[in-house]
Amino acid sequence: MKVLDAKFVKEFIKTTELGFSLGWHERNGGNLSYRIKTEEVESVKENFVAKEWQGIGTSVPALANEYFLVTGSGKYFGNVKENPEENICIIELDDKGENYRILWGLVNGGRPTSELPSHLMNLEVKKKIDPDYRVVYHAHTTNIIALTFILPLKDEVFTRELWEMATECPVVFPDGVGVVKWMVPGGKEIAVETSKLMKQYDLAIWAHHGMFAAGRDFDETFGLMHTAEKSAEILVKVLSCAPQKRQTIQPDEFRQLAKDFGVTLPEKFLYEKEAKNLNSEKELEINVY
Repeated sequence: MKVLDAKFVKEFIKTTELGFSLGWHERNGGNLSYRIKTEEVESVKENFVAKEWQGIGTSVPALANEYFLVTGSGKYFGNVKENPEENICIIELDDKGENYRILWGLVNGGRPTSELPSHLMNLEVKKKIDPDYRVVYHAHTTNIIALTFILPLKDEVFTRELWEMATECPVVFPDGVGVVKWMVPGGKEIAVETSKLMKQYDLAIWAHHGMFAAGRDFDETFGLMHTAEKSAEILVKVLSCAPQKRQTIQPDEFRQLAKDFGVTLPEKFLYEKEAKNLNSEKELEINVY
């Protein structure tokens, strides 16, 4: 089978197209990776031509000898659909999980995404928790980035605010979201901090930069990020209308939601907020800070 005829490759390309259409991938912003299943590798390996080994920049022994489909460094998501072989590639890791080599793609030269250490370290963490996790997606989601300039960079605050703005959020990501304070992207340090969060969450926010999401398949991963970004958009609009909320979902209401939908919501996110008098009728406004 040709690589571009494989279902997993088509789904990968579709995901890049969706993210680009939403404005999350200006220029060469963002990256996507997929840990390929054994049977999928077998179906396309006749197309592989191995190039020289290169250092990953980190060590991921739990992913040794595995194969990945990833976007290329400096490549534009907007070009993937029309020219996939120029903009994405399949790589193989060595038996120590310290080096990679390109087997297919990037036909005009290049290397995998500069965020490869973050992708692989996060995939290693998620694989140890659940071997079915296979996708890591990074995008420059506009409204989440905007909120990192005005909300405290705390897991509890971001989780609670996103939960409040769309009722389905605590059902879609009941474990919450993590936050990484601003760090230089592309290196091992930010990869380490993100992978720590991935032990608890499927979604990590990079302050002033975007989001990192992990999931079992493309729909789940993209849907997770899309849900969080839409919730952030609602919050940005609310705060543009008024400095504080007049009413919102309360802790006991979240607990009832969790009961009805069969999810567990950590109590650390269900804290009581400061309430203030809004007007002469003694209505309440909720301070997001």
